[in-house]
Amino acid sequence: MKMKKYASFDEYFADQSPKNRSIIRTLRTFVKRVAPGLQESVKWGNGCWVLAKVPVAYVYSARDYVQFGFFRGSGLKDPQRILEGKGQYVRHIKVRKASEIDEDTFRALLRQAAR
Repeated sequence: MKMKKYASFDEYFADQSPKNRSIIRTLRTFVKRVAPGLQESVKWGNGCWVLAKVPVAYVYSARDYVQFGFFRGSGLKDPQRILEGKGQYVRHIKVRKASEIDEDTFRALLRQAAR
């Protein structure tokens, strides 16, 4: 299966299911508020946030959820133990609806990741 290419985060966003768009919209607003220094981008066919071209966080749209992930997630302090993933670096949180976004927990993770 070929990876889709998107010219912008907006184009990526528009191509997602309505249910996932609602979650991604909430995450976009959250990231802009918590880490305004991050720039929206598209990497590897997914919506990403980068700091000086270095990928920090991403959204991946699956059928039943949206992953909100961190490229260096394995190095983040995660006292709530909500990060999933077994790769060397990347960790993510599966979000099934926007109301599952725990602002305090997500903020702590995003601020660490954006340092």
